[in-house]
Amino acid sequence: MSALSKVEIHEKLKAMPQWSHVGKSIVKKFTFKSFVPAIAFVNKIADAAEKAGHHPDITINYSVVGISLSTHSEGGITQKDFDLAGQIDQIAAEALKA
Repeated sequence: MSALSKVEIHEKLKAMPQWSHVGKSIVKKFTFKSFVPAIAFVNKIADAAEKAGHHPDITINYSVVGISLSTHSEGGITQKDFDLAGQIDQIAAEALKA
């Protein structure tokens, strides 16, 4: 799977609220009520990422979880990153309802 062009990335981001293109990654931050729900969210992302065989860079600052997606083997952003971003958004929607 080859890296997408900047034009392709920006086109796909139009359908991905709050995701942005930074360097060779797409990134988004999620804010939770406290630390425990943030960690539960990260654990669900870990399961989805493992099943996809594609692993994001994750930062946790108490209740804020930062996600950075890039396909390192392709040197940029691929469809795999957008696929996982969509799954992460679905996980977040469920987690933020709780």
